[in-house]
Amino acid sequence: MAVTRIADIIQPEVFTQYVIQKTMEVSNVLNSGIAENNALFDQLASGPSTLINMPYFEDLTGESETLKDQGSLTPGAIGTNKDVARKNGRGRAWGANGLSAYLSGADPLGSTANLVSGFWARDRQKVLLSTLAGVFASESLAGKVHDISEAEGDAALISGETFIDANQLMGDAKDSLTAVTFHSAVESYLAKRQLIEYVQEAGQNVRVPYFMNKRVIVDDGMPFDTTTKIGTAYLFGTGALAWGNGSHPDVLATETDRDSLASSGEDFLINRQLYILHPRGIKFT
Repeated sequence: MAVTRIADIIQPEVFTQYVIQKTMEVSNVLNSGIAENNALFDQLASGPSTLINMPYFEDLTGESETLKDQGSLTPGAIGTNKDVARKNGRGRAWGANGLSAYLSGADPLGSTANLVSGFWARDRQKVLLSTLAGVFASESLAGKVHDISEAEGDAALISGETFIDANQLMGDAKDSLTAVTFHSAVESYLAKRQLIEYVQEAGQNVRVPYFMNKRVIVDDGMPFDTTTKIGTAYLFGTGALAWGNGSHPDVLATETDRDSLASSGEDFLINRQLYILHPRGIKFT
């Protein structure tokens, strides 16, 4: 009797690309437009070292000059700076027993890849939230945190007014903010007060929530204390995060293995990922 093993149905190269593609599709971070993925970010994620320099041009500064009938204008230079991003290397292995129900289906490769991509989407969300917690705990960004946890009355509640106050921390750049992420309990609280608008967007099978004209990304990984009702929300602009999917010849993204000494035999699927998911304008230390 022929027996199908994981190695018989999974081609590592095909599986790896499929998982990466599906992870990007199911990730709320990428779907919302706050993360940008391109060939340069993929290349940087594939490069050497665990820290990556990401140069960028700063905004133009200086004053205009009065035009005169003699003399020349004084040329100015565009400033440059650089982010320093941390490369993430993560891995996970699964035994065949945990996948057996899916491996017996009509599309075992697709079923397995869908499960793995969902896992990585959730895992990257965890990495992102941990990164943001560190970013906004830094002294340099203390002025970009609107903390209402110790206020009283309505001033201590998330509402249209307190949300506008948080937006105002960006000054005249506040219009560049396009999305907000918070816990599902916060979404429910705002929905009960009819402050959430659900929009059926083109190409979407579900309605997308909006709060104060900002797209809402609901994630129960967001900090929220069910007892005190104190939580955290993050505001994002389009392309606020650099997302790069890396690779390296010495780090096999997909492998299969088998333990022949196990009583009934056991198959394994190993998946590894190298990537950057970096808030732009930040230097990792």
